[in-house]
Amino acid sequence: MEYAKHTINELLVGMFNYILYIEEKNLKKKNVKLSMNEVHLLESIEKASDNTMSHIAKRSMITQGTLTTNVKGLVAKGYVERYKDDKDKRIVRLRITEPAKKVLKIHDQFHEVMIDKAISDLNLEDNKVLIDSLQNILDYFREQYGDGNN
Repeated sequence: MEYAKHTINELLVGMFNYILYIEEKNLKKKNVKLSMNEVHLLESIEKASDNTMSHIAKRSMITQGTLTTNVKGLVAKGYVERYKDDKDKRIVRLRITEPAKKVLKIHDQFHEVMIDKAISDLNLEDNKVLIDSLQNILDYFREQYGDGNN
């Protein structure tokens, strides 16, 4: 059991680090001058069911202060716009701009190719086992550490 736990830990950490590395390398190759954190924040803003600062901070699993700092940089670079809620002017909302959409398209294409290559040698039953196993791991993380996808 210890060997399995050690191996799974090594695989998860290795994959996580390697994916971040090759994602960043791919973005640089496509002349995207954003960090992976910035790209993932754009993705979080785009996919959020509620585009308020507080919701996006929670979804991104960062503090509102950290979000504010990161958003300032993305606004200055032209990737994010802030605007006031129509009904309650105290609420600040975020939206991505056209340049951000282009970056996210590059990012999505990278993920599509990566996943296609990762599962190309698996058969349908292997895919089901892999999906179920990864879902169980994700469910565990959400249960233990909170769900950033609200």
